[in-house]
Amino acid sequence: MTGQVRTVDGRVAGSRGQATRQKLLDCLGEMLSSSPYRDVKVIDVARRAGTSPATFYQYFPDVEGAVLELAESTAKEGTALGALVADRPWTGKAGWRTAEELVGGFLTFWRKNDAILRVVDLGAAEGDKRFYKIRMKILNAVTNSLTDSVKELQAKGRVDKDVSPAAIAGSLVAMLAAVAAHQKGFQSWGVKQAELKPNLALLVHLGVTGKKPLR
Repeated sequence: MTGQVRTVDGRVAGSRGQATRQKLLDCLGEMLSSSPYRDVKVIDVARRAGTSPATFYQYFPDVEGAVLELAESTAKEGTALGALVADRPWTGKAGWRTAEELVGGFLTFWRKNDAILRVVDLGAAEGDKRFYKIRMKILNAVTNSLTDSVKELQAKGRVDKDVSPAAIAGSLVAMLAAVAAHQKGFQSWGVKQAELKPNLALLVHLGVTGKKPLR
């Protein structure tokens, strides 16, 4: 059997145990949306899930261990963002659609996973290598695909050969991540979501191609 879920002591969890474990993770995710990461306690997660701290410890060593499980699951979902760029066109109107879909996917992913991504960013900023690796797993999927796109455009003579594909791609992805994490801040500046997406897509298109898009 693949994808087996095990308890802390190595036993394979049955379907009921897997459901309990997932409920604990779901409740933890909800709590991270309203409480600072370090204020969340095992007893509170267990109570919210309708179970006991002893049951929590069957599946996770502590809250941080459960948070890392959530973060890893989010990272797996995030790697799919690379598909929004891989083998996609960057010329003509199709190039504009590629930029729009990448930006839309990025913003949606961050809104959906805002709570756990904030914890990942915090851990990475504090130098925790585990959280740093998770953050890079998410960003690398897009960075690598964008790097390949710029290289392909260079090979066709559509982008200056002096441009560093990795530097351009990395800079654009860092921008996307920063903006996606700050979406509420843009709203406080009076920038509507409907305005943010096309303007961010314009910057991405210009960064990749060096040209204004055809819409």
